[in-house]
Amino acid sequence: MLDTTVLTRDRMLFEGKAKSVFLPGATGEFEILEFHRPIISLLKEGHIIIDWKWNIPIKSGVVKVMKDQLVAIVEE
Repeated sequence: MLDTTVLTRDRMLFEGKAKSVFLPGATGEFEILEFHRPIISLLKEGHIIIDWKWNIPIKSGVVKVMKDQLVAIVEE
């Protein structure tokens, strides 16, 4: 499971465990699963989809994944 945090500078949008996170990367959508290699990526306008249950619309942001921890700092 991924320890997943999605936040803006003002508030927390999601915090919890996830099996799958889809992200709108600057060069295309991608999915993060457990045991993913470390990555830092810019995010473009789109939706962060967590476990096919939560859909978080964003304008832009950045995501960092390391050791089964995903942190996305976004603009709504």
